[in-house]
Amino acid sequence: MATPQMTAPLQPGGLLARRYRLIDNIGAGGMSVIWRARDEVLDRVVAVKVLAPSLAADAKFRDMVREEARAAAQLVHPHVTSVHDYGEEIAPDGTVTAFVVMELLAGEELEARLTEGPLPWAEAVETCAQVAEALAAAHRLGIVHRDVTPANIMMTSVGAKVLDFGIATHVGAPDEDEEGDTFGTPAYVAPERLDGTPAQPATDTYCLGVLLFETLTGHPPYPADTWEDLTRALEDPEVPRLVGVPGLPAAVADICFRCLARNPRDRPTARQVGEVLRDQLLPADPQAATMLSPTVTLPTVTSPPATPDPPVKLPAEAAPERAPSHRPPRRSRRTRIAVGAAASVVALAAAVLLGMSLNSGSTPPQTGAPTTDLGPATTPPPPTSVPTPSTEAQPIPPPAPSSPPVSPTGPPSVRAVIAEIDRLIDAGVAEGAIRKDAGQDLDNLVHNLESKLTSGPVDLTQPVADLRTKVTQRVLEGSIDRAYGDALDASLARLATAA
Repeated sequence: MATPQMTAPLQPGGLLARRYRLIDNIGAGGMSVIWRARDEVLDRVVAVKVLAPSLAADAKFRDMVREEARAAAQLVHPHVTSVHDYGEEIAPDGTVTAFVVMELLAGEELEARLTEGPLPWAEAVETCAQVAEALAAAHRLGIVHRDVTPANIMMTSVGAKVLDFGIATHVGAPDEDEEGDTFGTPAYVAPERLDGTPAQPATDTYCLGVLLFETLTGHPPYPADTWEDLTRALEDPEVPRLVGVPGLPAAVADICFRCLARNPRDRPTARQVGEVLRDQLLPADPQAATMLSPTVTLPTVTSPPATPDPPVKLPAEAAPERAPSHRPPRRSRRTRIAVGAAASVVALAAAVLLGMSLNSGSTPPQTGAPTTDLGPATTPPPPTSVPTPSTEAQPIPPPAPSSPPVSPTGPPSVRAVIAEIDRLIDAGVAEGAIRKDAGQDLDNLVHNLESKLTSGPVDLTQPVADLRTKVTQRVLEGSIDRAYGDALDASLARLATAA
């Protein structure tokens, strides 16, 4: 009887699933080995995570890898590693090789970065804000990561990327495996997980608090290598406080303390953590003051002395008129900064050109300022009545999207308001101010609500509140422009009181 041929270990140059050409081994963990490989079908370099041979024979671990791929593939977010493919290759001897194909990231693990010491507080807050936004996106899909640690965060040129959904699960799923064991890194495991509480987003919020604490101090609040170490550490009722971090805003320390609350109900959501951390970064922007000011004061342009020329009277009908007051629609914070800076440059250039034109031979209109000496033989022309810009602040109309909803007269009907929301969504998607998938999601939710009305009167208070919360979340994640978010929120508010 012939002996079954054993599968050769993976080697550089080998071909996996007749598609992925292995290049080199770039990392290894307790459950997997990471290879750099070339996708010969799409001609791109990718990362291939292969389940360790010692575990590949166990269907439970193969299922875990498959579940990771499915969970992560649902997430399309700038701070979550993209998953491209999942596969299993069966050798002639029956050996199974399970693998997941991901985008190849260039950067450094946060864990390695922290070996040099804690991060400056602004960098730590920015990193954790990005992680919070990634977790909020996962939670919206009902996914709990359960192992948010510095080893599972890659620092790249485009910011932090959350890795390894290997022990991710769905909200409400049992938190322990079949043998009753707890997965995860002890120092980052929330207290309720030790009691086998079903998976919930608050578990990730606790990890986020540990991560924030460690990036600011260089060590976790409860250093623990084993479950026994963690149990002993949690016996102390006091939650460690953030002290001794130079320049740290009090709001950052407060949100970190709230994340580490022993009772999961007392913790904020990942979205709320992201909001608080983002707010602390705004004052550090050097152009924030420009954003907050409704007007821009132009510098005084002084023309050089002009050579005496025959006076030219400026006809009243040719006098320059003041342009009507105009303010563009509100954009996201980062866009508004860039537009404000560009507007200042354009305004300054216009002022310089005006000075040049006045110096080219035309006499400026008289506005009560001292007149220019035109020479002994010249009599100054009489003042011409020219509109003078008012120095008083003019009222600024509220910003609105380019396709604002038409205000109805009298109490609006439900169908009229829903049509108004449809127009807003279509206009926003067409302009690129509303991401297509976000627009489709909102459209479905609104029309699901409309379909319920066909069966009789429905109390719209709670469904509309949920929709307004959804719009707020979409604005914060950047898939809806803030101006359109404000307009949608106003329309939804009308929907709650529509007849």
